[in-house]
Amino acid sequence: MKRHGEVFVGIDSAKARNAVAVAESGRGGEIRYLGEFDNTPDAVIKLVRKLADRYETVHFCYEAGPTGYGLYRQIRSLGHECTVVAPSLIPRRPGDRVKTNRRDAQTLSRLLRADELTAVWVPDETHEAVRDLVRTRAMAVEDYRRKRQHVTSFLLRHGRTFDGKTSWRGRHLRWLDGQNFAHPAQRFAYQELLNAVRITADRIDRLEAALAEIVPDWTMAPVVAAFQAMRGVAFSTATTLVAEAGDLRRFDHPRKLMAFLGLVPSERSTGETRRQGGITRAGNARARSALVEAAWTYRHSAGLGVGHQRRQLELSEKVRDIAWKAQARLCARYRRLAAKGKRVTVVTTAIARELAAFLWDIARYVDPAPLKAATP
Repeated sequence: MKRHGEVFVGIDSAKARNAVAVAESGRGGEIRYLGEFDNTPDAVIKLVRKLADRYETVHFCYEAGPTGYGLYRQIRSLGHECTVVAPSLIPRRPGDRVKTNRRDAQTLSRLLRADELTAVWVPDETHEAVRDLVRTRAMAVEDYRRKRQHVTSFLLRHGRTFDGKTSWRGRHLRWLDGQNFAHPAQRFAYQELLNAVRITADRIDRLEAALAEIVPDWTMAPVVAAFQAMRGVAFSTATTLVAEAGDLRRFDHPRKLMAFLGLVPSERSTGETRRQGGITRAGNARARSALVEAAWTYRHSAGLGVGHQRRQLELSEKVRDIAWKAQARLCARYRRLAAKGKRVTVVTTAIARELAAFLWDIARYVDPAPLKAATP
């Protein structure tokens, strides 16, 4: 059977079935819809081999989504190129109001041929596993926040307020345990709410213990340790940043990292008019939130606490110098921007943007650990 030259395959991936279209090379190459195929490993192998028998070079692509990276890894293992596409960056016609699986697959194949698709970074299997654990912890923390709010709201409805400054610690916990209600139904409901908070707190402790056990054996462990040289970036924040953003050395300039995190200002300019708005909020929201949370610590004066010094003990002098330079600059910048009357949220976001640049600089001097050889 005669093999043709090059073909570009667009896959509209779903849970049960994949819609597949091909675009043959050349400006006038035919774009053809092949149909829907089962989203199973055997069906994918059969499809890939059928296309490989007909074409010399086959390029695949599909949108990043809930189906994950299994399809990407399977296609790569069969010896073909595959691109996982950023959905938010796919060019779309404003007047196109019809969306079907067939059209999506054909559009992907056509845009892949035109080289107009933006690929996302695909983590390896170990990196993805650590990221799953980090995200599970983040969901538990959010669940913990909501359950605490349920307890607070319940008490407020009954006119119970705590007069101390620190909540959910020491004196406040003893105060919570001492609350009593006249009706048995209210006593039972309150205790259930309080138990839910404690169960979620225990779940967070288990997840954090698992991270503390797994991360030291991860290839990115040296990067996690180096990021902790920065103020406001302790173990959980550093692990989140590395798990979500990956190896920052893949960005050849810090501005690209800032754009990836959605921390750059949006802009709508035309002619001589230039208008900038709030940050784009594009890219990885979890990494952006972790950076903004870390940026709040720079409202205080520069200095090294005991815990901060302990985190820096085994780090190189270059990394410590970058961290101190960052702290001196960002603390001063926070004060200057606040003195100008900028809103606190705007100031913190600006600090988070520069904090990303310093982390990028640190990543240039820290190499991930080599993969450990598998023991027989």
